[in-house]
Amino acid sequence: MSFHEVAVTIRAINRASHEFARVGTDAETMAAKIRTVGSTFAGLGAAGVAVASLGRQFGFLTGQQAGWISSMGSVVTALGMFLRTSWGVAVAQKIYAVATAIAAKVTWVFNAALAMKVALLTLGVGLVIATAAYMAWLASSTRDAAVAQAEYNAELERTTYTRSIRRAGEETETLRRRGVE
Repeated sequence: MSFHEVAVTIRAINRASHEFARVGTDAETMAAKIRTVGSTFAGLGAAGVAVASLGRQFGFLTGQQAGWISSMGSVVTALGMFLRTSWGVAVAQKIYAVATAIAAKVTWVFNAALAMKVALLTLGVGLVIATAAYMAWLASSTRDAAVAQAEYNAELERTTYTRSIRRAGEETETLRRRGVE
């Protein structure tokens, strides 16, 4: 066989492009939703301004109350119009990214706390098991020592001879103390 007869087939699969396309689609979907929310905010703000104007005309609201409601409606309208722009969408997406990052970090902290709790509980259970095993070993050793002591005492009671150790010459002479005759 020669090297000319060997065929090598290489097939490259680009899986990252699919993920990038999915992320792009998600971003476009989010941008459309943000624009929709911006339109809703703008409509609510405009409705607030109209309610303030009508309330003042019909005498339901004082001039000060109508001015305050109209100002708040104008702020909501401006926010809604800003969210409809590309800058507004970018800001909203950035805020969403920051909120998601904070939520991810908080979730990580909760998971770490849960892991620490599980580890401490596992160590606690292990400590209880180790203590129980040690107590069982100690009880067994103590029982074995008590049995050995009882056997020794029984054997000692069976021994009938007594033996006194005396120094040479003590049987015949009494010991004299110094200074006593």
